[in-house]
Amino acid sequence: MQRVESEIARLIKEIDYDEVTRLFEMLSGGKRLRAKLILKIAPSHEKAPLLAAIVELIHGASLLHDDVIDEALLRRGVPSVNATEGSKTAVMLGDILYSKAFTELVEFDKDIAKAVASSVTALSKGEMQDVKMAENFNSDEQTYLDMLYLKTATLIEAAAVASALLSGKDALNYGIYGRNLGLSFQIIDDILDITSDEATLGKPAMNDFVEGKCTLPYIYLYEALDEKDKKRLVDAHAKKIDKEESAWIKSKMQEHKSIEKSFNLAKVLSDEASKAVEGDTELIQILQSMIQRSY
Repeated sequence: MQRVESEIARLIKEIDYDEVTRLFEMLSGGKRLRAKLILKIAPSHEKAPLLAAIVELIHGASLLHDDVIDEALLRRGVPSVNATEGSKTAVMLGDILYSKAFTELVEFDKDIAKAVASSVTALSKGEMQDVKMAENFNSDEQTYLDMLYLKTATLIEAAAVASALLSGKDALNYGIYGRNLGLSFQIIDDILDITSDEATLGKPAMNDFVEGKCTLPYIYLYEALDEKDKKRLVDAHAKKIDKEESAWIKSKMQEHKSIEKSFNLAKVLSDEASKAVEGDTELIQILQSMIQRSY
């Protein structure tokens, strides 16, 4: 991963603006899932670290914009850029990171560049869908999963496809792996938002529902409730939840196995990803670590 970090540092330096360097240093690197994926699929290719750096810049830009949209004050346990520097600065930093990433894509064959660039269009559509869906209580599982694919899974899928193309491997199967890894990864995130505490998450627990996001556990819970309790759940949507309401939601989820059902879908998707890269123990280990994580 040091090669990727060096490439990221080089790209930021090339922007040649001290303010960007200062702001970028405020960002936590995170899990670097997409970069790890690229290095595992194309370990010996000389351009793999650059591709990984490009994808991480894109991911960072999307998170900056995401925090502005959500008015999030924390990102990975530290104050977000929009919280400390303002939304205008956060948006512009995101734009600069996107622009630099696209500039560097010209170093790659057009199929690789297209795979990565088109995923940015998809994730932007997914972000817009997420915003629109938060306006009302969404109880449709497929609508949610379609949005999840666009917003989260497409960039992971693109990282897998692009690195497979770079190394001359089967892009179709690696794309299936990336897509299902991305979906299962986000479903686990949805679960952890409910089951973990603020110290572990680096943001307030149950924050998704407060922001208006009906994630999979809430959708499954809604399906299982009677009409009276459905109304109570919908009435709590997109509002600050007190301890009593939080305890009620969690108890109902336990009663109706909403968390367990969500985890089971993540496991099914994880199994599909494993089948696509059968025999590749390192990629399967990445998958397992994402499913079994607690943050």
